[in-house]
Amino acid sequence: MTEMFMSPPVQSSMPSQDELAALCFQKYGEPDALDWGPRQRLRYSYFQPMDIYEAVVGKFVAPGCSWLDAGGGQSPFPENPDLARRLADQCSRLVAVDPSENVQRNRFAHEREQCALEEYESRSRFDLATVRMVVEHVGAPEPFVQALARLVRPGGVAIVLTVNLHSPVTLISRLLPYSLHRHATRFLWECDGEDVFPTTYRMNTRGVLRRFFEQAGFEEREFMWLDDLCVFNSFRRMNQLELLVWRGLRRMGLRYPENRLLGIYVRS
Repeated sequence: MTEMFMSPPVQSSMPSQDELAALCFQKYGEPDALDWGPRQRLRYSYFQPMDIYEAVVGKFVAPGCSWLDAGGGQSPFPENPDLARRLADQCSRLVAVDPSENVQRNRFAHEREQCALEEYESRSRFDLATVRMVVEHVGAPEPFVQALARLVRPGGVAIVLTVNLHSPVTLISRLLPYSLHRHATRFLWECDGEDVFPTTYRMNTRGVLRRFFEQAGFEEREFMWLDDLCVFNSFRRMNQLELLVWRGLRRMGLRYPENRLLGIYVRS
C-alpha cells in the first residue's frame, strides 16, 4: 500500500478558544443544554486536558491518513465517541494496538491488535500515532519508543498525553498501594475500574520524554502543560473553588500545580 503523505500543520497546534468552545458544544451539548460541569468551566474559559488533546489530534487527522492508536483500548476518545467516529471515517486506516482485551471492544478502529506495541508488525507505516494516558504504564520506555519510530513514517507525528510526575495527584498515587487506585478513581472521577492499570512513571517529565524520543529519531515539535482541575471535577462547589484558584494563578502568570503533559514529536 502506498503511504499517504501528511504534513504537520505549520501553525501552532494549540487550539484557539473558539475551536475549544466549538468542540465543547459538540461534545457536551448545545449551550442551553449543558450540564453544570461544562457550563461552569466555559464560564471561566477553562478546558480540560482531554478536550485540548482531542482538538490537537483533530488537527493532524487529514483525509486519507493512516493512524495508529497505541494503548487506546476501546476508543481513541472515550469521552467523545462522535468525534472518534468522524475522525476514524476520515482515515484510510485506523489501527488500535493494546495488550488489554479492551481493544477487542473498539468499534472505531479498522483493525484491532491485542498485543504490546513492541510486538506489533504493520504492512506499512503510519502518518500519525497517538499515545493517550499510556506512557505512565510503560515499564521499558526505550523499546516502546523505538517501536513507535519503526511504525511512524519520516515526517509523521506522534502525540503523547500523560500525567506529570511532579503533579500532586501523581505524587499521591505513587504512595498509595495499587489496590487502592481503583477505589480512588471510582470515587473522584466515576471511572470504570477495568481501565485502571499499574503505573511506573518512567516517562513523565518533559526532559525524559524528549530524551527517549530524540534517541529514537523524533524531534520535539511542540510541548504543552495542560492545567488539570480534576480532583473535584464531580463536586460542584469544590470545582468552582478550583476554577477560582486556577484563574488567580493564571492572572499571576503561574501554572496550576496539577497538570498533564502533551508532547508532539515529528519523526525525522
